[in-house]
Amino acid sequence: MKVADLYIRVSTDEQADKGYSQRSQEEVLKKYCDHHNIKVRKVIFEDHSAKTFNRPEWKKMLTYLKKSRGRGVNKVLFTKWDRFSRNAGDAYQMINTLRKLGIEPQAIEQPLDLEIPENKMMLAIYLAAPEVENDRRALNIFYGMRRAQKEGRHLRKAPFGYINRMEGSKKFIAPVKPASTMMKRAFQTILQSQYPAKHVWQKLKEDGLKLGRAQFYEAIRNPIYCGKIFVPAHKDEEEQFVNGQHEALVSEGDFYRVQNILEETGRKKYRPRVVSDEHLPLRGFLICPECGKVLTGSGSRGRSKRYYYYHCTSECGYREKAPVFNEYIAKEMNRFTLKKGRQEIYSKILHNFFKYHFKDEGIERKKIARLLEEEHKKLKRSRDLLVAEDIDGEDYREIKAECNKQIIRLEDQLAATNPTGRSNPEIYVDKALKRLSKLGEVYKNGDIQKKRQLIGSIYPEKLGFSKTHSRTGRINSLVIFIYQIDKELQSKKIKNGAKNSLHSGCVENIGFEPMTSTLPV
Repeated sequence: MKVADLYIRVSTDEQADKGYSQRSQEEVLKKYCDHHNIKVRKVIFEDHSAKTFNRPEWKKMLTYLKKSRGRGVNKVLFTKWDRFSRNAGDAYQMINTLRKLGIEPQAIEQPLDLEIPENKMMLAIYLAAPEVENDRRALNIFYGMRRAQKEGRHLRKAPFGYINRMEGSKKFIAPVKPASTMMKRAFQTILQSQYPAKHVWQKLKEDGLKLGRAQFYEAIRNPIYCGKIFVPAHKDEEEQFVNGQHEALVSEGDFYRVQNILEETGRKKYRPRVVSDEHLPLRGFLICPECGKVLTGSGSRGRSKRYYYYHCTSECGYREKAPVFNEYIAKEMNRFTLKKGRQEIYSKILHNFFKYHFKDEGIERKKIARLLEEEHKKLKRSRDLLVAEDIDGEDYREIKAECNKQIIRLEDQLAATNPTGRSNPEIYVDKALKRLSKLGEVYKNGDIQKKRQLIGSIYPEKLGFSKTHSRTGRINSLVIFIYQIDKELQSKKIKNGAKNSLHSGCVENIGFEPMTSTLPV
């Protein structure tokens, strides 16, 4: 008596589109076995694509058939050949494998006697037809998705900060909080050039960012956040960026400036990259007076509270209470506070400067736009020459590559000449002067990151301390220029006989000093 395994396969899309079901296949196969006096050993149910034979249930069945070779099962039955496979090459190989095991695969609705050579032609048709159907379906899906991409729609899984939505039958992405807010913060923080991308990721991670480091780097380089959709190259069509239909989280200009920073193009010198406790704002800014290494900081547990110290990690063992330095630096910030009466003068100077400076912005944009148009015309002329066969394909490709390179560079420059908010710099001038007039309060009430930014912007070098005396470190030259106007005018009245000096007279020589002058030789 013949023994058979019944193989029943269905995929989700087939069941929905064509009405295939496992129950109907099982019923048809069992009726066939009853009619032909075939014993059923097992019914195998599969919910997997037939593009390959890498299917869980099929692999289990094949393993059993190989172990029980020569005894037991001698047939594998299925309804149609597309239930068996939708890949002609793999199907022929599997048929040979089964026949070597003494097992005959057979489709009961498309029966073929493979011992007859002519039937192999029909088998080729039965196997090729579903493969052609699969390929045609995949091609239609590919071109449909490509057309949607050119229209500016993102069809895949939404990137971090967005969520997939449906409007009728069309998919789109929309910003979702708080993820979108975190991505905006990421771009804004990198634009400040105060900390590297790794530090920005660590800070956002503490605030709940659910991205790994590699995923974060990939995200901040994704043009989808500035409203662009990438369309890859295909055949004669080149890769391109199109304007997306979704809401951008950052402006195009800011996005490309972030890319320049990440590629170390015009990157500023970063401030200390130390993540510090709120009681240790000077951690990473101080140099040990004993050995010259950078001081770290930590807290010690007391009976009733914690006591914080700045200390050296080397063998010198230098240690000093943190409040001593913290109180001193707070006083220094008060000395840099902009006094009343100066705000109006600075406001007029800066407003006039920005008014004059941004007057030429429109001229610069027109110049870049003109150069960009010339590159497009050059590319068009070269294409016309290729069609007229005045140049060969190799020359055209060289011209095209050069033009595309220049077009990308000019588009970046054009985007950078019109950043968000530049159209009204007066708002930022008034806001900055208001903060300078309350610098002491801003430092006192700011978080640890704000305090460290203020310290780093005023003191570009490490700060030194000596037990016998101390002075301020070198002050940022821009800070000196801001605060020296009144001092310089006053010094001309008082210090008539004083010699010229390279040091500013606006800040008293007390406090911290660079260790180059205090370290022992």
